[in-house]
Amino acid sequence: MSVVILMGSDSDLDQVRPCVQVLKDFGVEAKVRVLSAHRTPEALHHFVEEVDGNTSVYVCAAGGAAHLGGVVASLTSKPVIGVPILMSTLGGADSLYSMAQMPGGVPVATMGIGKAGAKNAGLLAVQIISLSSPELTEKYKEYRVGMAAEVAKKDAKLQAKLQEENLL
Repeated sequence: MSVVILMGSDSDLDQVRPCVQVLKDFGVEAKVRVLSAHRTPEALHHFVEEVDGNTSVYVCAAGGAAHLGGVVASLTSKPVIGVPILMSTLGGADSLYSMAQMPGGVPVATMGIGKAGAKNAGLLAVQIISLSSPELTEKYKEYRVGMAAEVAKKDAKLQAKLQEENLL
């Protein structure tokens, strides 16, 4: 029950941090590494071969051409989740397209761009792992109930504010 999080660059950590936090919050072991599909292909291949037997899911965060997820997907039969990194050049759209437009037969489940995508990658990894972990399934259900409760609180606060301002 572990997740490997790979980043193409150490500068991606700020955007990947929500994924790491989600996994920590759910008690899922995570390994976080910087390996590049372009700059360190041999090291990437070696690392995936080394950890694949003890890994449930890979999360690959990359910007620009964003080939990291696709290369990892070509090396494993485990689920690969891609997180496009928000970049100043094209706002992460290039990364999103690179991940989402994988050829048939080499899937990379692609999340949204940036921090929200990273958080969702962590949650999707939890959902995948929970298929074989009743305990994690229960934690995830509790998480969803908590989210709904937070929305209800915010709505009640909004309704009170609108009434106070005589808008309702």
